[in-house]
Amino acid sequence: MALRRKLLVSALLTLAMTAGATPSADAATAAAAPTTAWRFLDLTTHDGVRLKANLITPTTPGPHPALVFVSSWGLNDAQYLVQAKRFAQAGYVVLSYTTRGFWSSGGHVETAGPADIADVSAAIDWLDANTDADPTRIGVGGVSYGAGISLIAAARDRRIRAVAAMSAWSDLVESLYGGQTRRPQAVWLLRTAAQLLGRPSEEFNRLAEDYFANRNVPGLITWAELRSARTYLAGLRANAPAVLIAHTYGDSIFPPNQMVDLFTALTGPKRLEMTAGDHAIPELTGLAGLPNHVWTSTRRWFDEHLAGVDTGIAREPVVLRVRNSAAVEPYRDWADVTGATQRYHLGGTPGWNPTGALTNTPSGGWTESFRATGDTVADGGVVMLSNGLEALTGIPPLAWLPAVDRRRGAVWSTGALPRGAAVRGVPRLRLAVTPAAPTGTLVSYLYDVDALGTGRLVTHAPISWTEARPGTPLTLDVALPATAWDVPAGHRLALVVDTEDPLYLDVNPHGATISVGAGSWIDVPLR
Repeated sequence: MALRRKLLVSALLTLAMTAGATPSADAATAAAAPTTAWRFLDLTTHDGVRLKANLITPTTPGPHPALVFVSSWGLNDAQYLVQAKRFAQAGYVVLSYTTRGFWSSGGHVETAGPADIADVSAAIDWLDANTDADPTRIGVGGVSYGAGISLIAAARDRRIRAVAAMSAWSDLVESLYGGQTRRPQAVWLLRTAAQLLGRPSEEFNRLAEDYFANRNVPGLITWAELRSARTYLAGLRANAPAVLIAHTYGDSIFPPNQMVDLFTALTGPKRLEMTAGDHAIPELTGLAGLPNHVWTSTRRWFDEHLAGVDTGIAREPVVLRVRNSAAVEPYRDWADVTGATQRYHLGGTPGWNPTGALTNTPSGGWTESFRATGDTVADGGVVMLSNGLEALTGIPPLAWLPAVDRRRGAVWSTGALPRGAAVRGVPRLRLAVTPAAPTGTLVSYLYDVDALGTGRLVTHAPISWTEARPGTPLTLDVALPATAWDVPAGHRLALVVDTEDPLYLDVNPHGATISVGAGSWIDVPLR
């Protein structure tokens, strides 16, 4: 464990020195305040568990605003060394720690359980007792696991005045069972990381087995609710910390709508930033000291709410970075993101044409049927990888829609859009379904399609059902993940519905027929 920690520290320091060779970094260093060297220490928590931590402080007279950075799942406190140094040079006392159960920290992986939340308060206690940190100016933050823990801690500890939640979750139930559908790739990735780099608790191992076996679902939901920030919304509202939420449209671990919902529900100072990519990808280069808009916002946020600096960030509550352009769009609130909604009604396939129409007017008397006999070319990609590559290349998951097997799925399309469309917000889909089996799963994909039939994935989501009455109509409502995408002029919007996707565990009996019919529509949010 000690060797692993040293290797990670060495790698991060090397990256930091490389990043520091740029002219802009040299200028910042010249103006930076002197700091102490990093001090590596053991942080003893409320229950006697020792957590590995590091501290860096300004050498100028205090008191100083203070930050606690909580490590991500599978990483350790060395994760934030570069950013901690920069904050210390700006006048902050910075303590970073490795969460319990990972690397050389004691205890077991509790997955943001009560002990993990109490550990944040223990870190603040330690700062208060051992540094010149100002107890009225405390901030916490982190990426992924550290972000989720920070949000819950802010609802429990009134001393936390500002939070930076990067790639966080607010609803672990939604993350595990969104659309009543399990996510095997995401959970497998988290479980494997915990087994390789930590010591999972017996409870964690048992519940992971239950998840894949699809048993003890009520117990899993209770466990997940205890670890969800939305459960503690009353505490967040009462304590009113300033909350920065930075998230991606394509997060395949913690889908984005839950963070939009949390942002909307918060009543204190708040900011929501959305960008292209997948879980924790946009923040990554900032951890190495490279120019990074998420960490720039984090610095501005803490300066605004802890250091008393007017950075202007409080006047920018919502910022969307459009996925397929360089546009950065500010909004006064999430409600202002969508200017209008276009409802497209699904229609039947006209004879020889295997593609149904998406039209402004409803049509009755039609049914499209397909069978659960395998996947189609419509696909959400690979967890972390596909949407992560979009952040680097600008290319989302692709599918050639003429190749969608109409025996296994159905396709509906608009005509060419002469002026294109600026999709902003949460698309909402209603499917009027008649299942032939009591259980089933559908996966719906919204594509931007060019003249050659190549579809670029705009957003997608699954939905499952149980205990349906075969042959009896069923209405399914799906909130697709929030997005910001510009459909070029002349392109079309297309909807694909099939029964399988590698990202999800479906509950379709093999060969079962599913029929979609009149009364189905999709609401596309437009700027």
